[in-house]
Amino acid sequence: MAEFTLRIDGMHCGSCIRRVTQTLSAIEGLKVEEVRLGAARLSAAEEQSAPQMAIAALAKAGYQAQLEK
Repeated sequence: MAEFTLRIDGMHCGSCIRRVTQTLSAIEGLKVEEVRLGAARLSAAEEQSAPQMAIAALAKAGYQAQLEK
């Protein structure tokens, strides 16, 4: 499994953390390792498409995200 971290803008409280966690948990093949204000650490079996799928799902939920280098 490949691990990666997303930087997430617009998170302000525990409710945001819960919403981001639920959004990311709904993506098949993606495992949520940790969500905190401003970031999420994830792992996935398919490294290439997982970050893009997570970023797209978060955008639908109202959060801007980018892959941390």
